[in-house]
Amino acid sequence: MTDTLLNPVTAPATSPTPASRRSVERLLAHLDFIAEHSRHLVSKSCGRFESQGQSYALPRYLFVGPKGGGDTIRLGIFATIHGDEPEGALALTRFVSALEKNPELATGYALFIYPVCNPTGFEDGTRHNRNGLDLNREFWKQSAEPEIRFLESEIWMQAFHGIVTLHSDDTSDGLYGFVGGAVLSENLLEPALQAAGRFLPRNHSPVIDGFNARSGIIQSGYHGMLKSVPNLDYPPFELTLETPAKAPLHRQADAHAAALETILTEFRYLQAVAQNI
Repeated sequence: MTDTLLNPVTAPATSPTPASRRSVERLLAHLDFIAEHSRHLVSKSCGRFESQGQSYALPRYLFVGPKGGGDTIRLGIFATIHGDEPEGALALTRFVSALEKNPELATGYALFIYPVCNPTGFEDGTRHNRNGLDLNREFWKQSAEPEIRFLESEIWMQAFHGIVTLHSDDTSDGLYGFVGGAVLSENLLEPALQAAGRFLPRNHSPVIDGFNARSGIIQSGYHGMLKSVPNLDYPPFELTLETPAKAPLHRQADAHAAALETILTEFRYLQAVAQNI
């Protein structure tokens, strides 16, 4: 894609001028269009904050699928917590578009979607937010960053059954992921990576991003990564999906969307099995 929305921003060491910044509104325009015309998708930010005299919203969308046979499953899906990784937000647009055409894919689900968790970083084309912090190292550390406070509040209040975070990695030549939380997390990540593998190769290196890995699956992670409330008796599943950033954008979007659809199917099946045990 040659759209200037996704081109790197060339700027001095200070934050870019308003004219050179990328547009969150433009990035989310199709999601907003769907929400305006949908019976399943609604849009409402989960908070506003100020940065250098400008006001920012933290976007949130809720997709409610057809009612299933049991309790509604609540999933939180997060993207662009690193501002220079908009691939996840674009993948979520593709994912939601598929759900809108076939809502039965989300039967039994309430999907809380946070496509741009770092709006100032996205505007500036930087990994960090405008305060110079890597937000994916700030969770559950009493951070003063407003983005973290809003997202932590959402994680507390929504009591998700599962959390999925979308990233892209410019140091990897293939797909991989992190697992945490509930013991079934790996049972979800493996089929998700298989589905994504229809579009991109998997990273089979024994060490990825400094962590020991097995078939592209890492069972540890960085301190302060986005995850659920620590020390819960019954934690949700936690998955982080990573696409290779140097791959074509449309393949990354397809890979993430295929992985998300597979997670919906697999977790719904595991829930049904658990209810019948």
